[in-house]
Amino acid sequence: MKLNIAFPEAGTQKTFELDDDKAVQRLVDKRVSQEFEGEILGEKYEGYVFVITGGSDKQGFPMKQGVLLNTRVKLLLARGAVGYQAWRGRAGERNRKSVRGCIVGSDIAALNLIIKKKGKEELEGVTDSQVPRRLGPKRASHIKKLFDLGAEDDVRKYVIRREVKGHSKAPKIQRLVTPVTRQRRRRRSAALKQRREGNKQAREVYFTTILRRRQVATLRKKAKDARKAAVQTKKAQQSK
Repeated sequence: MKLNIAFPEAGTQKTFELDDDKAVQRLVDKRVSQEFEGEILGEKYEGYVFVITGGSDKQGFPMKQGVLLNTRVKLLLARGAVGYQAWRGRAGERNRKSVRGCIVGSDIAALNLIIKKKGKEELEGVTDSQVPRRLGPKRASHIKKLFDLGAEDDVRKYVIRREVKGHSKAPKIQRLVTPVTRQRRRRRSAALKQRREGNKQAREVYFTTILRRRQVATLRKKAKDARKAAVQTKKAQQSK
């Protein structure tokens, strides 16, 4: 079995071969997202705590979280899900694909692990080295958090630039709040407030007009009834 061990703190990852059958048997029946002590893999991993993040069987079918089986099943998956690549199919289309359950079995060929706690010995190429981040943060709030900036500091001065073929490049800052942004918000808020006031006035005018029409209709009906009563009274007097 192959172990793909990653160390997020250092940004490193390396594949190790696990030839000990007893160690492989100790991994059986463990699930994705489960933690376990590294001692079960051998003395080399003593003191380490690993988290299982995934894996694949000998035919290359990936393990899917939530499928509580140690066998392969066929599920109706949407694009972008584990086992169904996002560039395949059409938007909104679902397809039935084979995936491996999230329980580790003897048919697993590769297991993906993340180091949650570092042990005594260094793992060559994983914990003994550091891979710097190629790109810095892009969102304004993330840049503020990285450099501990306040509300008055200009985020644009702290963007991490990188050299590319003799010139430097910087990402476009996302969710950047500038004076123009605040002006647009104020204008949008004022337009919304004005629209509400206009709707309120139009509503008042509408109900006032309806009330006036009802009053006029009531008066007309009363006048009509009075005329009818007068005509009937006149006819009754003439018949006598």
